[in-house]
Amino acid sequence: MRSQRELERLLRERGVAAAQPTLSRDVHELGLVKGTDGYQLPPAPPEAALPNAGSISERRARKAERLVRDYVLSVDVAGTLIVLRTAPAGAQPVALAIDGAGIDGVVGTIAGDDTIFLAARTAAGAEKLARRFRQAIRDRVSGDPARFALRRRSARPARRRA
Repeated sequence: MRSQRELERLLRERGVAAAQPTLSRDVHELGLVKGTDGYQLPPAPPEAALPNAGSISERRARKAERLVRDYVLSVDVAGTLIVLRTAPAGAQPVALAIDGAGIDGVVGTIAGDDTIFLAARTAAGAEKLARRFRQAIRDRVSGDPARFALRRRSARPARRRA
C-alpha cells in the first residue's frame, strides 16, 4: 500500500473501521517505513538487536507497566473505580498507555491532569487491579518489572463509528 488512506480503504473493504490517527500509530508501532513502493518493513536485524522485540500487544503492555511504575504515585479504590494519582500532567500519558495495552479487567479510563479513573466490571475486579497497580509502584523501588495480564481480544471485526 502506498498511503495510510489506501490502508484505510483496504481495511474498510474488509469490514474494519479505523481512524487515521490509529493507522498512523499502528504503522509506527509495526516499524513500517515509507519507501518508493509504499509502506514496507525495514530490513530485519537479528532479533536480539531489536530493543522493542515482541508483539505489539507485548510492547504496549511493557510501555504501560513502565509508565505506571514511573508516574503513578498512589492507588485507591472506590467501588468499581480505581483512582490513580500522578504528578501534574502525568495522567494523560499513563491512561493512554493503559488503554493501549488492553489490560485485563480495565473497562475504560478517564484522565485529567493528575488523576486517572479506571473502570472495572466489579468491585472485586477493581480490588484485583488495584493490587496489581500497587505492586507496580512497589516495583519502582525494587527495580522489578510489573506484569499486567492482557485482555483477550475477540475475533469479531471492529464496529463502525457513526
